[in-house]
Amino acid sequence: MNLPELLSPAGDLERVQTALLYGADAVYLAGRLFGMRAKSVSFQDSDLEQAIRVIHDQGKKVYITCNVLPREGELALVPEYFSYLQDLRADALILADLGLLRMAERYAPNCARHVSTQLGVLNSETASFLYDLGADTVVLARECSLEEIRSIRRHAPAQLRIEAFVHGAMCVSFSGRCLLSNYLTGRDANHGECAQPCRWKYHLVEETRPGKYMEISESEGTYILNSEDLCMIEHLTELRDAGVDSFKIEGRMKSAYYTGAITNAYRMALDAMGRGEALSHSVVQECEAVSHRPYCTGFYYGPPKQYYPDSLYRSSAEIAAVVVSCDENRNALLRQRNKIVPGSELELLLPGTNGVPFTVVTLRDENGEILSDTRHAEMLFQMQLPEYAPPHTIVRRRLES
Repeated sequence: MNLPELLSPAGDLERVQTALLYGADAVYLAGRLFGMRAKSVSFQDSDLEQAIRVIHDQGKKVYITCNVLPREGELALVPEYFSYLQDLRADALILADLGLLRMAERYAPNCARHVSTQLGVLNSETASFLYDLGADTVVLARECSLEEIRSIRRHAPAQLRIEAFVHGAMCVSFSGRCLLSNYLTGRDANHGECAQPCRWKYHLVEETRPGKYMEISESEGTYILNSEDLCMIEHLTELRDAGVDSFKIEGRMKSAYYTGAITNAYRMALDAMGRGEALSHSVVQECEAVSHRPYCTGFYYGPPKQYYPDSLYRSSAEIAAVVVSCDENRNALLRQRNKIVPGSELELLLPGTNGVPFTVVTLRDENGEILSDTRHAEMLFQMQLPEYAPPHTIVRRRLES
C-alpha cells in the first residue's frame, strides 16, 4: 500500500534531526527570507545548507516555506534567493502568492512548487488553475471538509498532489490570514510575526463608562477567539481515502519534543494503516503527551466549536533529557532538559514505541563523578538506559493527572 507522506515541521537543526529519527518522510522549514513564522525559527544560510544535507543523506525530502504575502519592495530579493534554494537542491518551495509562484518557475524551475494553505484552496477549479500555473501540490485551506476534499480529488488533475493538515494549532482567521496582530501590536501576521492576540482574554468596555471592564462570560467564556488544536490521528484512513497525499503536522515554532513525539505517533498510526491493523489506543494517547490545547477535528466534519473558556495548555508528559550518544552497553551521554534524580521514573521514547519505562539508578557527570541530580539546565550527564538509543532520542517523564 502506498501510504500518504508524513510531513513534519522544523524550526532548527535539532528539530530536523528529531523529525527524521521519529519517521518523517519530509520536513518543511524556512530559510532567511519569506518564511511565514518568526525569524527565530528561520534557518540562516549555513544552517540551511547543513539541514538540507542531513535530510537528503537520509533519503528524505525538504520543502522550504516562502509563503509570506510579499510587498512590492521585497520582490527584488526573490531572483537571487530562489536561485540559491535551487542550488541547494530544495525539493519544493511552499508559496502563497501568485506572483511568487510565477517567479519560482522562472528562478527555481527545478524545485517543485507547493501552494500554501495561506492561499485558501477550497475547490477543484482553484486547484486545477494552480496546477495549470505549475503547482505540483496544493495545501488545502483548513476550512475544507472531508466531503469537499473528495470532490476536489475527483475533479482536479490526477497528477496534482493534495496536502492537508492533520495536527497542530488552529487559527480563528480564514486560512491564517489575520490583521488582528497588525492592528493591536504592529506585528504583521502575514509576514511571520503574529503576536497571537486571538489567545488573549478580552473584556468589554461601554463607551460612556471608561475604565469599567465587563467580562464576556455568559456561556462559553471569555476567550472568544481562542481555537482548539487539531488532532486527526484517529481519522487518517478517512483522509487517505478522500484523496490526501500528504499529512502535514503544524508546529515550526514548537519544541523538538513536540516534533519528535507527534511525528512518532503519526508514524506509528500510518504504519499500522499500511499493515491493515486497527489503531491502538496507546498510539492515540501519545498525542496527549505534548503540551496542547483541547483537541478537535477542525472543519473536516463540519464547522467546529473552535474556542474554549481558558488559555491553559495540558500534557501527560514532559521531556527530561535528550540522548547525545549511547554505547553497546546502553551507557549514554545525555543533555538535561528537566531535573532528574536517582529513583526518577522515566520513559525512553524509542522510535515506533510508546516509551520504554525505566528507573534511574545512578547519575554521573561528564567525567564519571556521581551526581545527586541534574540541576543545571542543558548540562551533560551520564546514565544507563534500558535499551540502546540513537542520538536525539527523547527521555521523558510522565506527569500526574
